[in-house]
Amino acid sequence: MDSTALIPVQYGLDTLYFVLCGALVMWMAAGFAMLESGLVRAKNTAEILTKNIVLYAVASIMYLLIGYYIMYSSPEGGILPSLGFLIGDEHAVDVVAAGGEDAPYYSARADFFFQIVFAATAMSVVSGAVAERMKLWAFIAFAVVMTGFIYPIQGFWKWGGGFLDAAGFMDFAGSGVVHMTGATAALAGVLLLGPRKGRYGPNGQVNAIPGANMPLAALGAFILWMGWFGFNGGSQLRISTLEDANAVAQVFVNTNMAAAGGLVAALITARLLFGKSDLTMILNGALAGLVAITAEPLTPSALQATLIGGVGGVLVVFSILALDKLKLDDPVGAISVHGVVGLWGLLVVPLTNADASFGAQLLGAASIFAWVFIASLIVWAVIKMVMGLRVSEEEEYEGVDVAECGLEAYPEFTNKK
Repeated sequence: MDSTALIPVQYGLDTLYFVLCGALVMWMAAGFAMLESGLVRAKNTAEILTKNIVLYAVASIMYLLIGYYIMYSSPEGGILPSLGFLIGDEHAVDVVAAGGEDAPYYSARADFFFQIVFAATAMSVVSGAVAERMKLWAFIAFAVVMTGFIYPIQGFWKWGGGFLDAAGFMDFAGSGVVHMTGATAALAGVLLLGPRKGRYGPNGQVNAIPGANMPLAALGAFILWMGWFGFNGGSQLRISTLEDANAVAQVFVNTNMAAAGGLVAALITARLLFGKSDLTMILNGALAGLVAITAEPLTPSALQATLIGGVGGVLVVFSILALDKLKLDDPVGAISVHGVVGLWGLLVVPLTNADASFGAQLLGAASIFAWVFIASLIVWAVIKMVMGLRVSEEEEYEGVDVAECGLEAYPEFTNKK
């Protein structure tokens, strides 16, 4: 049988797989929305939901207009990306049908869709960390710059063939390119924004501000766990060959085991530290395991993936406690989950992948952090000068739902009139 006769079938299968994985990652937007709406107070729920759905739309538009071009249309090995617009043409049928090593094996539009949802994920990390006290339109303004410029530039350095890729930096699905990037942007915002009123006392005490809806938070974690199979599995980029099919299956198994390891490790750590099985720490432990394995979900064994996730689950508990000691208020633990554990995910890659080096991984982590932190700090500062970052004390006390959205998510419970 002529091997070229199989090309349309393989092309269609790989395109379908790519699109379906992208849809799974898009569903992670719902996971972030549910997780964050469960971990904030009832009076701020509608606003956090608004942020999450708006940021996805903004990311889609900005990535179409300029972000995708910056990330994937620049000379290889460079630092400064090319500037341009839109996403180019679809692959010509005759080019695909001709076959050969350089022939495309999935639709260009499928790739664009898959990359959109990654850009949105990076921005979703930011929304939880700045919750309950940031102005809605300040957040939207930052989302425009983040998804259109800040994220694509560092994404080009690795996934677009820039200098980090040339240096041997490895990040399979984005522990650094996506998750640490989002956490770093969030950290810059939190530093300028300040903590929620009443979060920290004068003598160093940390006052608990419980979330309003633990069922929603747990649902959000389950959705994110499910969506992560598309996040990591889709990053294999194809499934139509025997080798790729086996690789996809290994990635799915490792992704699942890392989440399980992170959850159980966080459960045990919280129990030892607090004497209680803290649900919020357990949920963040699962997410930490997922972030940890994202940099390299293929080369570890299932047991190694469980242990990598487990270390992430321990790290996230101690990181959340450490940030509170520093009075860095992160209502959902996003900086710890995606930033601290994202760094761990990058640094552990050489332990299971012989092609990786600690030097290249450190170079990648440092480059991403420096660019995203400095750029984000500048953008946040400009937004603060132009429109302000923070709602008024009265609006924060009453809840940003009414002040920013003109409605309440739970009017029967929060409306005192």
